[in-house]
Amino acid sequence: MGSNGSAVGVGELFQLLRDGMPRTRAQLAKATGLARSTVAARIDELMQAGLVTAVADATSTGGRPPSQIALNPAAKVVLAADIGASHTTVAVTDLAGRILSERTGQIEVAQGPEPVLTWVAETALALLSESGLGSGRLAAVGMGVPGPVEYPAGRPTNPPIMPGWDRFDVPGWVQQHLQVPVLVDNDVNISALGERSVAWPKADHLIFVKVATGIGAGIVSDGRLLRGAQGIAGDIGHVRVARGADVPCPCGNRGCLEALASGPAIARALTAQGVPATSGTDVIELVKSGNLEAIQAVRQAGRDIGEVLTASVSLLNPSVISIGGAMARVGEHLIAGVREVVYTRSTPLATEHLTIAPAVTAGRAAVIGAGILAVEHALSPAILPQSFALNG
Repeated sequence: MGSNGSAVGVGELFQLLRDGMPRTRAQLAKATGLARSTVAARIDELMQAGLVTAVADATSTGGRPPSQIALNPAAKVVLAADIGASHTTVAVTDLAGRILSERTGQIEVAQGPEPVLTWVAETALALLSESGLGSGRLAAVGMGVPGPVEYPAGRPTNPPIMPGWDRFDVPGWVQQHLQVPVLVDNDVNISALGERSVAWPKADHLIFVKVATGIGAGIVSDGRLLRGAQGIAGDIGHVRVARGADVPCPCGNRGCLEALASGPAIARALTAQGVPATSGTDVIELVKSGNLEAIQAVRQAGRDIGEVLTASVSLLNPSVISIGGAMARVGEHLIAGVREVVYTRSTPLATEHLTIAPAVTAGRAAVIGAGILAVEHALSPAILPQSFALNG
């Protein structure tokens, strides 16, 4: 029975093995409804491509155990790049998302796309070389940038802290140096992917909130990233908060969440109270030293964030809200404020199984998520045959 005998192609069959759990050919035949001979032929093809491997069944007792098939994470690698405001991290990961090697450089995004992307490409090639991997082992590149991105074109759109990047063809430029598919997304979106994969792999409805110099959210709904029509879904930093009606925001409006609850905003509020602070880092140090005004200011910022998230809870009904970003280093005070408002104002049904917790990935979420973005693309049913020279 050839591949035309069923709508389930080799790419679709492989999706069952993506979770890394070993399965027998009989289990795969039952799950797909394919004939055993068809499954055997497709497994042979996947094995020849190196994508899957046979593994022993450690739980078998007596007799010859049926051979099991599992994903081979070492079949290919992907590159992950987290381009930040003041630094960039490039990593090589396997197909299970495990980071094999990485390097961080003090590269400012404001230098413009070509200098930053040149560093990314050169660092990527160096990491591959140092790992003993040829560029032929590379399946895809995933990248995060600190601004809105038109997805899937991969072009930043009017990014406020990225001069020279507006509408720049990031994938096209990178592909001149690394001849594989290049996926580009907003850094908060990929952070949501990274945090979910590490801490909440079974949560299909999750909001990741990054609180730092700005405030943004990455939304996973029904297991997929929710990007919106222009790629700005989750831009909660520019939602109006009642408490800040007269506070101006750089976006041109007044009362935006970011103008009240971001690291710099908290620092400004403390300075006005006679507690000098110029940045979010200063605020964190004040909180750690037990400064009462700073603790109260951070808790109020949490309440302001909670006010916006209350609407998000009603709209999206997440099971997890994960709080990350630099300001999460004072997590307990910030999160106490978020919980205080969300649990009080949301409906009991919406909050009954809602967890609000600090991110566990800290500053690693974006680079982990960039790798996942690349792996998801390379192993998707439509792309898999091209990535691994399969018959489809």
